[in-house]
Amino acid sequence: MLPGDGQAGPGRADPRADLLAAEEPLGIRVDGAALTMTMRTPGDDIELAAGFLVSEAIVRSPADIAEIKLCDGTSCGHGDHDGLGNIADVKLTAGVSVPAGARRNFMTTSACGICGKTSIEDICVLPHAPLAADETRFDPVVLAALPDRLREAQRVFSRTGGLHAAGLFSAAGDLIAVREDVGRHNAVDKIVGWALLNDRLPLAGCVLLVSGRASFELVQKAVLAGIPLLAAVSAPSSLAADLAEEAGLTLVGFLRGLSMNVYTGTHRLSA
Repeated sequence: MLPGDGQAGPGRADPRADLLAAEEPLGIRVDGAALTMTMRTPGDDIELAAGFLVSEAIVRSPADIAEIKLCDGTSCGHGDHDGLGNIADVKLTAGVSVPAGARRNFMTTSACGICGKTSIEDICVLPHAPLAADETRFDPVVLAALPDRLREAQRVFSRTGGLHAAGLFSAAGDLIAVREDVGRHNAVDKIVGWALLNDRLPLAGCVLLVSGRASFELVQKAVLAGIPLLAAVSAPSSLAADLAEEAGLTLVGFLRGLSMNVYTGTHRLSA
């Protein structure tokens, strides 16, 4: 800080408090064995764990999960975490198991939703029911209004400027659910987990809007949740577009104002 009389101005600096977005690790255990560790913004952790299991093609309905609880760090018997809510403990229903390629080899960062996967075969999962059967049509004018609606619903972003958001909308543009997180993939998992726990999967006829770019893992998460249209305010990756084309997903990028790029599934947009 530069010396001065407390008055802000050119060449002066004054200390002030600032709000920062929280980022903490969350471990996910399934049937007593570690599945992954992710860096996330605390809150909606049970939804995050549930959505992650959908995104890994481990569960498809609420009936596949017997219980999800957050460990308190004292009575759970796990010796490798501190404080409340650092591990989401999941018990699957009898007969449901974790595929061999699903367990992560190291921590998933807030920037990467597929860190720890060992091969391209491990990360490429498509649903048994393709999206081709979803014939919902979407009005580009309605899509153009969604980024503003998502921003209005971002309560934490407005205070910190440091979080990604995922918003679930109806084809008419009604906001169904919104979640925020330091990781865009975590925000989507929280949305999908909310839908799973409320028995709303698949999310036919819905739009998933993300506040950043559309990466491969976000396309996969949308496809596995049965969402026919994924929109992003920034660009998709080439692999994301390839997977969207294969899965029958409508992929929209650079959704800003009345302008947008439609990369796949143009048949779902009304003229």
